[in-house]
Amino acid sequence: MQYKIARRAASLSPSMTLAIDSKAKQMKAEGLDVVGFGAGEPDFDTPQHIKDAAVQALAAGFTKYTPSSGIPELRQAIADKFQRENGLTYKPSQIIVSCGGKHSCYNVILATCEEGDEVLIPAPYWLSYPEMVKLAGATPVILPTTDATEFKVTPDQLRAAITPRTRLFILNSPSNPTGSVYTPDEIRALGDICVEKGVLIMSDEIYEQLLYDGATHRSVASFSPEHQAHTIIVHGFAKAWSMTGWRLGFLAAPDPIAKAIDAVQSHSTSNPTSFAQKGGVAALNGPQDHLKVWLAEYAKRRAYAWAKLNSIPGISCVNSKGAFYLFPNISGTGLRSADFCARLLEQEKVAAVPGIAFGADDYLRISYATSLANIEKGLDRLDHFVRSLPR
Repeated sequence: MQYKIARRAASLSPSMTLAIDSKAKQMKAEGLDVVGFGAGEPDFDTPQHIKDAAVQALAAGFTKYTPSSGIPELRQAIADKFQRENGLTYKPSQIIVSCGGKHSCYNVILATCEEGDEVLIPAPYWLSYPEMVKLAGATPVILPTTDATEFKVTPDQLRAAITPRTRLFILNSPSNPTGSVYTPDEIRALGDICVEKGVLIMSDEIYEQLLYDGATHRSVASFSPEHQAHTIIVHGFAKAWSMTGWRLGFLAAPDPIAKAIDAVQSHSTSNPTSFAQKGGVAALNGPQDHLKVWLAEYAKRRAYAWAKLNSIPGISCVNSKGAFYLFPNISGTGLRSADFCARLLEQEKVAAVPGIAFGADDYLRISYATSLANIEKGLDRLDHFVRSLPR
């Protein structure tokens, strides 16, 4: 039978990060000694008090449907978090709890963008942004950056890209895949342009707690009521609480957008998992002392990986200021990123994500959310691979 596939699905590229992580896990299952730098997933366990809250919820029979946008207790805890940590006032009705940070991003784009709209996306970008825009029928417009500017888009670049069709600007700081962090002044300058031009901002802040070298995070929504009215913040529990598999995210939006997203979610996924939401309440309202320990370990890994990468001929790497990624430039090796990563996995059993997946073919993404022993072993293999290339 000849099957017809809808254009919105046929035009998509599968997630390269998930594909590489899956292949690496398959190779490990076959008994091969594979070092994985692919997945953006903390190697630390979810803090025990969060797991205990979910277990208690299960034991108490909290296993039924909840309101589509989350239980009131969690929505209030999220609103309290924004007030406490970001100086932002939101009503619980402006908070939407979703099935992960990725789901929050998709909900925002689906609720605000349609055919004929343009969405501005700085590159390197998280690889799902352009695909989500295409699913909504809108057009992704890529704003390229390089390591020369620490992968940050400039105000002049943003202003020049805005057209009458521009609906949304996607801002991700700290960044996946580069680890770059915009300063508060840089954030405000970009926000000012969007306010002036009437462009919405989707601010992806899921890595906001993962910062190094004195870097600071400030939400674009926090500069004025006008900035907040132009901003939808997307966030989640995956990174700072190591809850990737819980599939629990959240967003904060102006009232009309929150209402539209609530309607979209009610007809797609319904509610996030009931007992996972109880874990989310514990994550926000419980102790946060795990984060200091994790950050100290991430900083140690980052320092080693950055120095090692810059010692390899043909590779240069700016240091990250946030998240848990480095984005080394491999143009000096003479290989493009997909070829480099395919050969690295085949010859040295090291899994990294090619920069082409993020719109930057001269780079790779290295995640240091793995043990220092793995980082040392994997980067030694990467060093051996590069030095073995013909010159």
